[in-house]
Amino acid sequence: MTAIPQGRTRRAALVSAMCALVVTGTGLTGCSSSEDPDAGTNGVGKLPAATIQAKTKKAAEAADTVRLSGTVVTNGTTYTLDMRLKADGGSGSVTSKGATFRLLRVGKHLFLKANAEFWTHQDGKSDNSSADTAAAKKLEGMYVKVPTGDPAYKRFSGFTDKDVLLDGLLTLHGSLATDGHHVQSGVRTIRITAGKGSGGSLDVSLKGTPYPLLLVRAGNAGTLRLTDWGKDFALEEPGKKETVDYGQQLPTS
Repeated sequence: MTAIPQGRTRRAALVSAMCALVVTGTGLTGCSSSEDPDAGTNGVGKLPAATIQAKTKKAAEAADTVRLSGTVVTNGTTYTLDMRLKADGGSGSVTSKGATFRLLRVGKHLFLKANAEFWTHQDGKSDNSSADTAAAKKLEGMYVKVPTGDPAYKRFSGFTDKDVLLDGLLTLHGSLATDGHHVQSGVRTIRITAGKGSGGSLDVSLKGTPYPLLLVRAGNAGTLRLTDWGKDFALEEPGKKETVDYGQQLPTS
């Protein structure tokens, strides 16, 4: 009997032995030792792409919380997001055109916190008066409550709405197909693509609940990581001493 070469694992030896038995008993001429890429997973990797998409959207909708980080391109403007979201609001930071501001929404109440430069140019003008500059400095570092009827509310509240944001982002455009197994932050995933990749791609977790973990949007419209699924976080309105409420309209809108 030939000895097993040094360095060969016991598992490899067993596979070779089983292969020999199969060949001897059935007349087959080959035997693959490769492992099943879906072994030990939640099984969604074996499903059709459309079914995987349906399952991951359902999982995302059912989750209490999620963290979104990355970029989104909308109407030619690039937004860099780092938002934590739940059913009744969200909090985090948004960067656009070199300006970074914080968003916080609790229920219907939306608050925006930014530096003086943001408030000076929030109306899109570059020839602000000294009075406007002084007013902007007073807002710096404060949470400004955004009236629901103000254009800024509609513009920014969507970044804090879990259901609206995910429903729009997780939609791929085109014929769906699977595109192999991958790894995102140490988690094995199955990737689904649309329009042979031109319609976007989505990596879905093969561990536990099939949450979406990485989204590449169609048309170079951004890339987002989706993490911290189901991890709770505190969501409270800021204190009165750090809040400015202008009532029905922001002073710079």
